[in-house]
Amino acid sequence: MNDKPVALVTGANKGIGLQIAKDLASHGFTVLVGSRNLENGETAANSVGTDARALQLDVTNQASIDAAAERIRSELGRLDVLVNNAGISHAGKPGRSLEEVGKSGRPSVASLDEVRAVFETNVFGVIAVTQAMLPLLLKAPAGRIVNVSSGAGSLTLNADPTNPHRPMFGAVYSPSKTALNAITLAFAIELESTGIKVNAVCPGFTSTDLNNFEGTGTVEQAARQPVRLALLDENGPTGTFSNENRLLPW
Repeated sequence: MNDKPVALVTGANKGIGLQIAKDLASHGFTVLVGSRNLENGETAANSVGTDARALQLDVTNQASIDAAAERIRSELGRLDVLVNNAGISHAGKPGRSLEEVGKSGRPSVASLDEVRAVFETNVFGVIAVTQAMLPLLLKAPAGRIVNVSSGAGSLTLNADPTNPHRPMFGAVYSPSKTALNAITLAFAIELESTGIKVNAVCPGFTSTDLNNFEGTGTVEQAARQPVRLALLDENGPTGTFSNENRLLPW
């Protein structure tokens, strides 16, 4: 059994996930840097520090997920925190502007193949990874699950005509985050009696390749609330959706 608490961050080889990994390592965690490409994960883990390990993990591949869970069980024997960070904004050509992505995601023209691909990562991947890691999290003294969502998925916020981001609410990315919020609440309700806390978080409009670096926030800012939720004590909330400043409406 590893003496230090262990955290797994999916999609942690770059962007917000990498910063979350760095911050959790600074809080004394052994951090598993989940990455579809192991070589990229190893490069990222080296930048996190000596208490980081690369973990090959493709959240859309069940065999990869199962192998990752088995490796954690056999090598470390514990998992205290799961941060479901891996996500995609679209499945089209890389480097498209936000405007292009928004236009192609309009419900009247959205490709069903793209909708399925985004849901595969952003929703089904989270369910699959959480299910696989749950036996380890249930053994933890204070298991925590943090799902990286987005205000783009809030039905309440996007139903408000004054919301300047409302035109971007299409049929691809935003509904995948709406569904992720529902999954977060479902896991929180089921696991409430176990002491595992499950929360969704919006990291803000952060400059990453998810939005072709058109975001305005830094990864350092974006990582703060996910890390805070990962470190909740026994009196902390479960089944919430928030950003750094406030609780957000579903």
